[in-house]
Order: sequence, then C-alpha cells, then structure tokens
Amino acid sequence: MKFNWGTGIVIAIVSFMSFIMYFVITMSTDNSYSHDLVTDKYYQKELAYQDQINATKNAFDLKEEISIENLKEGLQLKFPSNFDPKKIKGKVFLYRPSNKQLDFEIPISISNTYLLVPEKRLLGGRWNITVSWNYKSKEYLFKKELNL
Repeated sequence: MKFNWGTGIVIAIVSFMSFIMYFVITMSTDNSYSHDLVTDKYYQKELAYQDQINATKNAFDLKEEISIENLKEGLQLKFPSNFDPKKIKGKVFLYRPSNKQLDFEIPISISNTYLLVPEKRLLGGRWNITVSWNYKSKEYLFKKELNL
C-alpha cells in the first residue's frame, strides 16, 4: 500500500475524531468530573432572596457586627455584646466550595455572646460562612468568606 497525502489526512482526521470521542465519553461518565449546582433547591431559594437582602441590611445596621476569630480550639463567632445570648436563635452554615460532603450546619444555642465551631470539623482551605439568626423577632444574616 502506498502512503500519500490523502491517506495521511484521513488518518489524521480519524485520529482526531477518536481523541474527541474518547474525551467526551470520559468526561460524561467519570464521577470525578461530576459538578453539582451550588444548592439543590436553587429556584426556591431564589424566591426568598428579598428576605435575605432585608436580613443582611439588618445585620449591617447593627452598631457592633459579628466578629470571627480563628483560635486553636476552633472558629469563634462573637455576637454583639448588647444582645441577650439566650434570646438568639438561628443557625451557622459552613459551606466548602470544593467538597459538598464537608458542608455542615450548627444550630445557635449559646449562654455567652460567642459560639465556638470545633476545629476538628474545619479543614484548611476556603470556607463560606453564613450566620442566620433571629433576635426579638427580627431576622439577621451575616455572610463571609474565610481562608483557614
């Protein structure tokens, strides 16, 4: 068989198409390339977005906002000192963008003006923290990105 330009072009096109097909099949079937939405209930959360805006504005209008300090025991969240800690109800949600299995939520039930998130639950890297709480029937929302 004689090898000429036409044969070379056909071999190159078939090789390229084979590579593309392999790439498409690998990317669509391999679980390590699976990417989820940020949240499962995306559309329901979008409808309640105005409530989040109002709660964020309430938290911003406070004289003393939540402070976050990284201690060796864990992550310490300090609520405003003029709040009665027993009347603060809500939750702290820590979201890990790189791994959905590391996300967790802690209910706020405190006797002091601070909440401690245990260090053993926090791996190094980027975390998004959302603190949502209610005090005297007023909603508050605080969001921040952390690098631990």
